[in-house]
Amino acid sequence: MINQSKRHLLKTGGLTALAMGLGGSAMFVAAKTGKQPISASPDKIPDQRKLGNLTVSSLGLGCQGLGQNMYGVPQPSRQQAVRLVHQAFDHGVTFFDTAEAYGPFESERVVGEGVKSFRDQIIIATKFGWDIDQQTGQRTGKLNSRPEHIKNVVDAMLQRLQTDRIDLLYQHRVDPNVPIEEVAGTIQDLMKQGKVLNWGLSEAGEKTIRQAHAVQPLTAVQSEYSLFFRGREKDVIPLCEELGIGFVPWSPLAMGALAGYVDENSRFAADPRQDLRGIIPRFTPEAMQQNVKLIRLVEKWAKRKLCTPAQFSLAWLMEQKAFIVPIPGTTKARHLLDNLGADDVKFSAEELRQFHQELDVIDIVGLRLPEAILNFSEAK
Repeated sequence: MINQSKRHLLKTGGLTALAMGLGGSAMFVAAKTGKQPISASPDKIPDQRKLGNLTVSSLGLGCQGLGQNMYGVPQPSRQQAVRLVHQAFDHGVTFFDTAEAYGPFESERVVGEGVKSFRDQIIIATKFGWDIDQQTGQRTGKLNSRPEHIKNVVDAMLQRLQTDRIDLLYQHRVDPNVPIEEVAGTIQDLMKQGKVLNWGLSEAGEKTIRQAHAVQPLTAVQSEYSLFFRGREKDVIPLCEELGIGFVPWSPLAMGALAGYVDENSRFAADPRQDLRGIIPRFTPEAMQQNVKLIRLVEKWAKRKLCTPAQFSLAWLMEQKAFIVPIPGTTKARHLLDNLGADDVKFSAEELRQFHQELDVIDIVGLRLPEAILNFSEAK
């Protein structure tokens, strides 16, 4: 439930002041249609959805960019990042997604600092699974889901998050060297201690999900899913529906491509520490000559629906299944408000039919991630 004093601030102009700075894709709609796009109303908070047995806002906040440089956007200061977390909560967001690997550690610290005054009113999700020294932050580039390592990581997470429990703990990537049943058993131990309340898997396939769920029921599965990558529609999403597991799409705006900030003329830094898209095959100039067709389609339909491309793309995701909760990330308040406006975009059955008819003839060119990262992301 949203804190009523904070809700009052919304109604007395806080949101309006922020909305005046709405730019980017919102300006696109205004320029194309002469009408203002949908924005989050000061009298409305996002709808809620069931994510397994959790109740969360229909849109969460992906917090990776609050702890490290992402997609050409500099990492914000701790103060700026904490302020954005506060703004998200003020505008109805109750689901915050982070991970030890984001920074490493800085994103968790931001979330912990940001939510401490309303901790009992929100859901924190974080992730373990990489081999990261909990004292130094040094990475080996390998996976590590050994039971003792998981327990050490969780203890460190609780300190960084300034909390006594993790609402939703994901295995970030499936570790081929540790049976998933052993991982599930370790999570069970942590749940008995009250340190973890729910658990999930990220970028896992059908077999692993079934095996894990049989030992300790999963609350959510996270995977990339957007109009740019729909691969999970044929396997993981139907399985989640069968088992009653929530589904959380990461990169729901395809790293900015579906928000109106990328086209066939975009070029990205070659250093992935500055912009990961510079080494992602689907963002090469050659691939974007084809992939821009999807961006143009989204722009056309956003104009038709009087919303921004980001709002259209997020609303489409939420329309697919009632248990889908996207977690768009941002470091800017105006983008946060833009994203929250997706909650008001609705589709008729005929609109969806027409859109899918146009969508299904567009082929996306290029892998969704560099091959080295995909090797960690295609576990069955």
